[in-house]
Amino acid sequence: MTEAVLYDAAGPRGRRRILLGSIAGVVGVAAVVGVAVARLAAKGSFDAELWRVLTEGAVQRLIGRGLVATLRAAVVAMVLAMAVGAVLAVGRLSRRAWLARAAGAWVELFRGLPLLLLIFFLFLALPAVGITISVFWALVAGLTLYNGAVIGEIFRAGILSLPMGQTEAAYAIGLRRGQTLRLILIPQGVRRMLPALISQLVTLLKDTSLGFVIGYAELLRNGRTAVEFLGGRYSIPIYTAIAVVYIAVNASLSLLARWLDRRTRRRFGQTVQASVADEAA
Repeated sequence: MTEAVLYDAAGPRGRRRILLGSIAGVVGVAAVVGVAVARLAAKGSFDAELWRVLTEGAVQRLIGRGLVATLRAAVVAMVLAMAVGAVLAVGRLSRRAWLARAAGAWVELFRGLPLLLLIFFLFLALPAVGITISVFWALVAGLTLYNGAVIGEIFRAGILSLPMGQTEAAYAIGLRRGQTLRLILIPQGVRRMLPALISQLVTLLKDTSLGFVIGYAELLRNGRTAVEFLGGRYSIPIYTAIAVVYIAVNASLSLLARWLDRRTRRRFGQTVQASVADEAA
């Protein structure tokens, strides 16, 4: 059986052009970075005295508290968003037209709203109608509503990408629609869409920085507080440290996802087969 080809493979001349273009792009980016670094160095931005501030206990505690606040909001929002996303995905795949339309309208509404506007609305509009909400829950609720809609579409796409034979085989052994989704389609769909899911969770973690605008003391706001207290000349060391922390946390999340993927690949088949056999019995 022949494989479907979406594009023609590049020939020798095409490969040379791609290689030259890649080299030119890398050189161009390196040149821009080099000029920026040279100008910062000329202004004394890399003096050891400035970077020594990162060893100060007060600065470390301030950044540490901001990191804890960021992770707290991110973890709670991730759990809630994945739960909301799973419910929305099942709702959109429902055979009941009213339920599928309601879930679709929910997804289109909250996926179409800017996240910052959503956070502002929850923080400012709800107290106006007598509903008190803290800055933490305003941020978490905004992240949950927006990312839950996006994750719901990721789950749905993963389920729809599975071969129809999976569903037909489940019906053939007597499984109901809910059992088929729970035991066969959702686990495989999540595995298939794991890269997109992790990418969205990384985006969620970075979006916790929007709590800055409503006064939530997350990592970026605490960094800004440190800069305001120490002076603008310390902004590059402080913000560089914050960037490194974000990169380290997101890299750890990606490593965790790869570990879960390897673990699931080893145990997924046996686990699903056992569950299906139990349900069929």
